[in-house]
Amino acid sequence: MTMDATPLAGLLAAAPATDDLDTRILDAALAEFETYGLRRVSVEDVAKRAGVARTTIYRRFTNKEQLLQAVILREVRGFLTAIADATADLPTPEDAIVEGFVAGLRQARTHPLMTRVLQSEPEAFLPQLTMNGGAVMVAARDIIAASLRRNRPEDAADAATVAEVLLRVAVSLLLVPGAGLTLEGEDAMRAFARDYLTRMLQPPR
Repeated sequence: MTMDATPLAGLLAAAPATDDLDTRILDAALAEFETYGLRRVSVEDVAKRAGVARTTIYRRFTNKEQLLQAVILREVRGFLTAIADATADLPTPEDAIVEGFVAGLRQARTHPLMTRVLQSEPEAFLPQLTMNGGAVMVAARDIIAASLRRNRPEDAADAATVAEVLLRVAVSLLLVPGAGLTLEGEDAMRAFARDYLTRMLQPPR
């Protein structure tokens, strides 16, 4: 699988074909990044863990940055799938906001690579989240917005804005933890989303 300049948003919609060697390399890279962070890992480190030559990796990934993006892309697909599953077939848009918020925050807080980066290299988080024009945020926003539109099509024009605000609140909680709004546990997340975030669906005065 050779990574090129294809926008991340397009790759999210159609996963590139991979083989066993791709999977082996990506698994090794993920393990290295989770253990040592994004900056300290080299292609040689990944090659050693995967049991392949560096040239094998370079034949499939142009450089370390392309390898990192491939790892993130694979993990993002799982993240977006979790949000899509959590917001599918819910009876109201309020439920979609609540469950989308909980699913996204839970996935981000428990994913080993995400927690590793947030703990030791928080400054590296936003560049990865916003790579290729913020395609990760756009894809997550569109999934939540689609669920809101299904439940209340007459408010379709506001769905994308509501979904984006929801995501930005979640990102701020990840980047600036602590203070008064900790939201420890899913009950606290749901209560916060139900009490405050669903207000965005109320018609303007």
